[in-house]
Amino acid sequence: MAWSIRGRYFENCSCDMPCPCTVSLDAGADTERCHAVLIFHVDTGQVDDVDVSDLTVVAVADSPQVMTDGDWKLGLVVDDRASDEQLQKLGAVFGGQRGGPMEALAPLVGEMLGVERMRIDVTENNGNHRLRAGDSLEVEVDDVVPFGVETGRPARLVDVFHPASSDLAVAKGRSRVGVLGLEWSQEGTSGFSAPFAWSG
Repeated sequence: MAWSIRGRYFENCSCDMPCPCTVSLDAGADTERCHAVLIFHVDTGQVDDVDVSDLTVVAVADSPQVMTDGDWKLGLVVDDRASDEQLQKLGAVFGGQRGGPMEALAPLVGEMLGVERMRIDVTENNGNHRLRAGDSLEVEVDDVVPFGVETGRPARLVDVFHPASSDLAVAKGRSRVGVLGLEWSQEGTSGFSAPFAWSG
């Protein structure tokens, strides 16, 4: 059976703004390790015959400085409102087993840290994107509008290889992570946001 999901995406990572790894995965991060939180809120979606709309999946990653070297540590945090069946379907899509953009990244993962269910709250307003999950995961990014741009439109990074989209709004933000054996706190670091639409 086919699947299709679409929604809203934002991220924060440990690089300076903008992240060189997003320009190209082999460019090398600004720091010795890349710490990234990728947030996907599914507005509408169907995987096989299972409705996965209005659920959020968060990928938390720790990778080497050059991401194409592989050996990533990756964990998933999934909305605790997801049923067991929804969790299974979303896990297959975001784990790359059902094809789509995450399939291309799957060979880079050296250690899958597991899946944790948490209460997730996502709010977005006027270029601000925020996630809170329990007491141990918090991400906030703000789209960057260049000085002198009167339209209010954020700067964009286009024609890139990225699982969410090839066209990303540049953002700056922070994250605090304490899940699945990964811990960090970073502020004033790179971010992006975009709508996403996947199918397989």
